[in-house]
Amino acid sequence: MFIMNHAQKGDIAITHDIGLASTLLPKGVQVLSPKGMVFDENEIQTALDLRYLHAKARKRGEYGKGPKPFHSEDRARFSLSLTKILSKFAGI
Repeated sequence: MFIMNHAQKGDIAITHDIGLASTLLPKGVQVLSPKGMVFDENEIQTALDLRYLHAKARKRGEYGKGPKPFHSEDRARFSLSLTKILSKFAGI
């Protein structure tokens, strides 16, 4: 709740929480996942729908292994995505 209530246009948020991302995007916050996926308003509804479908599948026992491990490719994608966002803010 704190992040949602205090985030402002021009802020950058790093989160895996798709629900939080969906509330920050309309405020003009740049939202990035720890694995480097940049959330945008055009695709957030799809992400929310997938989250709902995966939650239903977990209740049926179809998922149970947890999230995929963090790899060096994820770190590289995160670094590249964050660099692009920061460069845009800096006007580079």
